[in-house]
Amino acid sequence: MTFFQALIISIIEGLTEFLPVSSTGHMILASSIMEIHEDDFVKTFEIAIQLGAIMAIVMLYSKQFLRSYTIYLKLTTAFIPTAVIGFLAYEIIKGYLFNPLVVAVSLVLGGIVLILIDRKVVGQKSKTTNLEEITYKRAFYIGLIQCLSMIPGTSRAAATIIGGVFNGLDKRQATEFSFLLAVPTMFAATGYDLLKTDIQFSINEMILLSIGMIVAFLTAWLAVKIFLKIISKSGFKHFGYYRIIVGLLFLLYMGSQGNLMAHF
Repeated sequence: MTFFQALIISIIEGLTEFLPVSSTGHMILASSIMEIHEDDFVKTFEIAIQLGAIMAIVMLYSKQFLRSYTIYLKLTTAFIPTAVIGFLAYEIIKGYLFNPLVVAVSLVLGGIVLILIDRKVVGQKSKTTNLEEITYKRAFYIGLIQCLSMIPGTSRAAATIIGGVFNGLDKRQATEFSFLLAVPTMFAATGYDLLKTDIQFSINEMILLSIGMIVAFLTAWLAVKIFLKIISKSGFKHFGYYRIIVGLLFLLYMGSQGNLMAHF
């Protein structure tokens, strides 16, 4: 992995991690286009830089995390389904679903769902005045829906936002609950992946990792700020259109390269 490739992947991670467009999917597609060889370091790099993006949420929502212990209980409840299913299905997901074709199809299907969801949230009022008031039952259901994001290209953010909307949250609350739920989910997933990785880093690789986490942190901070403004004005439909366009373009790209059938 070159410095330029590491920079591009880090920017993509930061910009897309908390948007309903699938950061993992975008990194898989970008790696395929740039023909990055998926060696042990590249796999570890793509996992480790997520820590930079997570810290952006921790910093941005530090007051909410410190305000009440109740939010920790609700987030833990929402995290349980993902933890259990993720642990049981880890090898199957990693072995069979991490390929560009799955990502492209998931982007298109998820885009269609987001457009339909956008119509539902227009004018929808929340059943709670703040996120601490969400019931444990609704938090658990959001966590169940988050499990769909284990399919690359689905998007953890999209799944939890959709889960939030169907469980009585308005579009901003659904988005912010998605941000907060990302912290335990991504810390656990990233930590588990890193524990299963046995690799010795060179000085150059350590530098790439450090730069990658810093870039992911800065771009994630910017993306979250902009995303909240966009959904407040325009909802989620534009992200749905974007997903469909990217997914279809990549299907065309794979077809032109003769790689489409190779992933069936």
